[in-house]
Amino acid sequence: MTYEPEQTGEDLTPQGEHSYRPMVSSEHAETLRRWHDYLYQDLKQNREQHISYLGRKFVVPEQVYPPVPITELLSNALLDEVKPSDRVLDMGTGSGVNAILAASISTDVVGVDINRYAIECARSNAELNGVSSRTNFFQSDVFNAVEGAFDLMIFNPPFRWYAPRDLLERSIADENYASLTRFMMEAGAHLTAYGRIIILFGTTGDIEYLYSLIERTGYQLDVLSTRELANEDVTFTYHVFRLVRR
Repeated sequence: MTYEPEQTGEDLTPQGEHSYRPMVSSEHAETLRRWHDYLYQDLKQNREQHISYLGRKFVVPEQVYPPVPITELLSNALLDEVKPSDRVLDMGTGSGVNAILAASISTDVVGVDINRYAIECARSNAELNGVSSRTNFFQSDVFNAVEGAFDLMIFNPPFRWYAPRDLLERSIADENYASLTRFMMEAGAHLTAYGRIIILFGTTGDIEYLYSLIERTGYQLDVLSTRELANEDVTFTYHVFRLVRR
């Protein structure tokens, strides 16, 4: 299925700076704030976890966001998408889940994260799953330390636009969508001519803003998979998108 986003009214300056304004209703924004604060407090209770995920084992320390059930939507799409010949970039790799899954097929996978604990975690998990020779993990703020071009990029970005209170919350909060905006504006410089981006996003964030970025950066958008999750009286919808150059 192909989605053609509508033109929207956010401001992206020619210099690449952006002035983000929420594109959700104030009522929905309040719902998201409550949902986010609940999730954050739950995250703060985390201790080291030993997780079985899509047939693989992961150890996730308390400073790193663990894989959650909705993440499988992206991971399964990744396994369908990645090719043995692909050079792969996992942006915001976290515990290394998607980089390690990609490395079960590709021999050249790079995972980056701004969280230094995530990089240590991802390296350990790659060794645990027998793919350390196929993976390279290092700290980077979006593309700051990334070199070269990739055939496939994976991104599970923070969904909310709030200022994070600590490093752990940064995995789910991206102040004014600065990182998401940078990713969309800069990805093309690191994407091969026929490269693809697969990205997970949902209505637990400002999905209309993502659509506006896709429109502005000129990618064709295909919906690979969709899932709805009910939370009390609200149903949230999540999509995995594939982006390619037009």
